[in-house]
Amino acid sequence: MAYLLGIDVGTSGTRALLIAPDGTVIGRSTREYPLQTPRPGWAEQDPEDWWRATQEATQNLLRATGVSAGDVRAVGLSGQMHGAVLLGADDEVLRPAILWCDQRTAAQCEWITQTVGKDRVVELTMNPVLTGFQAPKIIWVRDHEPQIYEKIRRVLLPKDFVRLRLTGEYATEVSDASGTSLFNVRERKWAEPILSALQIPREWLPSAYESYEVTGQITDAAAARTGLRAGTPVVGGGGDQAAGAVGNGIVRSGAVSSTVGTSGVVFAFSDEPLLDPGLRVHTFCHAVPRKWHVMGVMLSAGGSLRWLRDTIAQPERVVATAMGKDPYDLMSQEAGQAPAGSEGLIFLPYLTGERTPYADPDARGVFFGLGLRHERSHLIRAVMEGVAYGLRDSFEIFREMGVPTEEVRASGGGARSRLWRQIQADVTGCAHSTINVDEGPALGVALLAGVGSGVYASVEQACDEVIHVTTTTEPDPERIPLYEGYYTVYRELYPALRRAFQLDAQAVHDAHAEAES
Repeated sequence: MAYLLGIDVGTSGTRALLIAPDGTVIGRSTREYPLQTPRPGWAEQDPEDWWRATQEATQNLLRATGVSAGDVRAVGLSGQMHGAVLLGADDEVLRPAILWCDQRTAAQCEWITQTVGKDRVVELTMNPVLTGFQAPKIIWVRDHEPQIYEKIRRVLLPKDFVRLRLTGEYATEVSDASGTSLFNVRERKWAEPILSALQIPREWLPSAYESYEVTGQITDAAAARTGLRAGTPVVGGGGDQAAGAVGNGIVRSGAVSSTVGTSGVVFAFSDEPLLDPGLRVHTFCHAVPRKWHVMGVMLSAGGSLRWLRDTIAQPERVVATAMGKDPYDLMSQEAGQAPAGSEGLIFLPYLTGERTPYADPDARGVFFGLGLRHERSHLIRAVMEGVAYGLRDSFEIFREMGVPTEEVRASGGGARSRLWRQIQADVTGCAHSTINVDEGPALGVALLAGVGSGVYASVEQACDEVIHVTTTTEPDPERIPLYEGYYTVYRELYPALRRAFQLDAQAVHDAHAEAES
């Protein structure tokens, strides 16, 4: 029997997923690795950790399932977007990869915008230059680590570093390349005028494929390390959001996904490259050939609840461990004891800055409206509601753009909580559905591997055969007006605090500089 393998190089770990052509999950395996934050606002990882995790997860998956390497028809790759993997001679990793959530490059974003011209940047990339994107990271290294910059011979995205180790090929695909600030999103190719203006050599960048296209084969060396068969095809795959959208069946107009993982993403399919005049949401190439998507991104969605778990929800973690349960399940139960609206307690989920609708690396998390009546249950629910308010920002922008939202599919860890799904439905006013296979980006790229290897005729067919709606959470009409009032307050908070965020960021920078001197 032919099986399909999806590998997702995430921020916290790498996941390997094996499916049958009908979508049956044969097995899954995950290996975790650390995240380094050497300074406030910085985020880095060692690319070799991704490769080690890929080897271990794949070996473990094949061993646990008993599937022969020869029965794996093809491999798809997904991964965290935007990261900068800098390679020197002989593909040596020159420094830790600077990740999507790293906020150090505000000055470089401004320099790129001025150098290329804002209108020209938007014309070519359909997005502003943001701190999370890859290009400003390259320029930051040029500005601050010239001894590293002069050694660069290749620049890859995270999943494409793993592809290099698997296949020996320098390759990427259009959905992930769209988030580099170096890619012509309309024409689905590298933006040569930007490369020229920034003096970034074209040969540093990999070839760009459509997401279903075969980019290489497993080498003998990689086969020995992973347990896969040499010669197994590896397709382009997708950035985690486009791949996750395929895994959710977001492959036709009117389909929208709302994903709460570490980040929060509202993702809408588009037949054409649509542009938000306010540049609040992204327009990228989709993993579906010759299609695009618009996407609103929150940097700390599920990450906000994880922060709460790790700081003030220690009792829930202890009890959950003793009971053999997930701490998030207990936190969700506790949040259900607080009333809708958390009695006026509102949380701004900007723990690592924000992207949509405010591209502001200095924004930070805030609890607003704290009173003596508030208990831990209110804090947990307020975080859930704050994330839902942030997701609604993207829905509102889509409405302004005329993007149809006929069906919303909830996914990610946040979709597993019935309470959190209900909150999202009530806050946005949209029914939220779940599907039969919630395996995220790894499923999406496994399906793309099936398209590239001929198991399915198209991405749409793959999704139709595998993905089906199982539950639908309707908004509660009694809560909609309540949340409307609190959302209005939520929208007032960032503009009121923006200047304070800037002053605080400067104070933190000055204190850190003084400590180093």
